Amino acid sequence: MVQRLVGMFRLTVLVQAVLLSPVTQAQPQKADTPYPTRAPLDHYLMADQNSEIALARSAAPKAISDNAEVMVLDRQGYRTAIRGSNGFTCIVQRSWTAPFDDSEFWNPKLRSPMCLNEPGVRSYLPIIVERTTLVVAGKSNPEIAAAMKDAVVKKKLPHLESGAMGYMMSKDGYLSDHVGHWHPHLMIFFPLTGAKSWGAGLPGSPIFAFEDPTEGLTVFIVPVVTWSDGTTDSHNRN
Repeated sequence: MVQRLVGMFRLTVLVQAVLLSPVTQAQPQKADTPYPTRAPLDHYLMADQNSEIALARSAAPKAISDNAEVMVLDRQGYRTAIRGSNGFTCIVQRSWTAPFDDSEFWNPKLRSPMCLNEPGVRSYLPIIVERTTLVVAGKSNPEIAAAMKDAVVKKKLPHLESGAMGYMMSKDGYLSDHVGHWHPHLMIFFPLTGAKSWGAGLPGSPIFAFEDPTEGLTVFIVPVVTWSDGTTDSHNRN
């Protein structure tokens, strides 16, 4: 079951919040991809700012998200809509945070709420913001890939901090056409470390992991039993 789920993750925009690999080379997308090119920017925006704020905050329990900073997307990129006081930042990711060869890289329906802690805000959020800046500037998939690789090589982006993590516990998100909102889970980001040190991916283990040696990144995915509103995740995990 673990192998099947991990394979599924790699096909979905759940991987957006996992890999966000700025050094991944752009790959030609398959001819049968349902989203071969970017849609007009308006298709990725949410018409009502309050709705986007609420969706962003739904990524984490209220004890965290009520006092978090909230960012929203407009025609210039992400901007701060509400100042926070606890060091967390909540944001609704869009499709272009996926790997560059993902078939849903330009899917305008995707909405992936995440609340990042302070190390995540300092070292992971800049990747999301930079990719989005390139998108609103009209750059293509290969152009974004090249620019992000250059940013990493020239150290324009911060080094990933140990302890960076994000909550993804919203049952109102839409992570991909394949899995919808999937399951509530935590994303824990580490500089490259062996997944086996956590027992990730072993039979019966509740933890999954992805290692990206090129980026020097390991991401641990930890499913949890409740959504951010406290209700139980009733999805069949088999």
